[in-house]
Amino acid sequence: MNQTTLNLFDTMKRQIIPFNAIKNGKVSLYACGPTVYDYAHIGNLRTYLFVDTLKRVFTLNDYQVNHVMNITDVGHLVSDGDTGEDKMEKGARKQNKSAWEIARYFENIFFNDLAKLNISRPNITCRATEHIQEQIEFIQSLEEQGFTYLTDDGVYFDTRKLNDYGKLARLDKLGLSPGKRIELGDKKSPTDFALWKLSGRRQRQMEWPSPWGIGFPGWHIECSAMAEKYLGKQFDIHIGGEDHIPVHHTNEIAQCEAKNGHIQANYWLHGYFLQLDNEKISKSGVSLTLNTLIEKGFDPLDYRYLTLTSHYRSHLNFTWQGLAGAQKARRRLMTKLQSLPKGGKIDPSYQSQFVGFINQDFNMPRALALVWAILDSHLNGADKRATLVYFDQVFGLDMEREVKLIIPVEIEKLAQQRHQLKQQGNYQDADQIRAELEKLGYQINDSADSYQLSTMS
Repeated sequence: MNQTTLNLFDTMKRQIIPFNAIKNGKVSLYACGPTVYDYAHIGNLRTYLFVDTLKRVFTLNDYQVNHVMNITDVGHLVSDGDTGEDKMEKGARKQNKSAWEIARYFENIFFNDLAKLNISRPNITCRATEHIQEQIEFIQSLEEQGFTYLTDDGVYFDTRKLNDYGKLARLDKLGLSPGKRIELGDKKSPTDFALWKLSGRRQRQMEWPSPWGIGFPGWHIECSAMAEKYLGKQFDIHIGGEDHIPVHHTNEIAQCEAKNGHIQANYWLHGYFLQLDNEKISKSGVSLTLNTLIEKGFDPLDYRYLTLTSHYRSHLNFTWQGLAGAQKARRRLMTKLQSLPKGGKIDPSYQSQFVGFINQDFNMPRALALVWAILDSHLNGADKRATLVYFDQVFGLDMEREVKLIIPVEIEKLAQQRHQLKQQGNYQDADQIRAELEKLGYQINDSADSYQLSTMS
């Protein structure tokens, strides 16, 4: 199609620039995947929704996307300063299972969450534990070029050897002091980072032999090694959350530039945090998983709709009221669309506007506003439907899917309690629960031996 130029905000260059694929019509994309030691929270999932939207926009513009994503199942320590316990081992102790067991368990749950959110899987998913040799060889190459040093703790990257280390995050290396970002320990500089950690006397669940001793890879090396294996030494886009800018992506850039003489990706894109009361959701103390939303009666696609109301480079403050508003809007949209006749044509004027919005750094809020403008327009019903279904290739809301009511767990429990009371002949208490349900916005219709819940219209 390419009706307009596709523009992206490159974090490295700090500006919106036109996208030009290295290979004609093909996009090579690497996205940082989850550390599978626990459930992904909805803040994590916002990043993967952004990745999915990006892929959909490229596809609409007639690009083929080769999407690679890693699974971090070893090497991610609880501190970004290369100290503390491996998150996998910590998670294993918490779950009373082996690190290998929880890795597969939470990986499966993660992909189930993606499916519920209508997020497509990557073309290639690569686990860190299955690419140990590639990581060792990458470190050996850095060692041969003089960018590493060995301590009692492991092999470290010497950031002093790279003049422009930290350019992605614009780090002030001279202004950093030990303890300000990390504990210095045996490091030569506060910004140096682990490439390979040695197990020492403590036997770990996940460890491998290496030229430097038994141990495990650092967090940052896995992405660089696996991205190079599947996408080459240079590819189009590297994407992740904004928290990857100061440490993880900064270190990926450094080790790739040291090894290959150039930055690995041409574009660096970052999605911003989901916040709860203006604080990063992972630090809020509240565990909000996708299943939490479902238990409260929300469809996962209600959350997908909510994320579309905010630009990916803006913080989105999560509230239950906001999610309820997204739920109401999505249901209204689907009900209206499904009442329209089929067989129409995509309106070229609205199509042009839509492509213009999504191609200007993925401006989903403006594209979503266009949906309601179309519904309120004088366009004939069949053309409205065809145009909105076209838009949904990017939105991923399954607009033509049957609208299903999801009953919150607490509401269902009340309804079951009332049903039991009726069976026992306690009609007074049963009527009190009916009244309580109605206050909560639900009505209950009885049959001979059962009941049906619905929302109050």
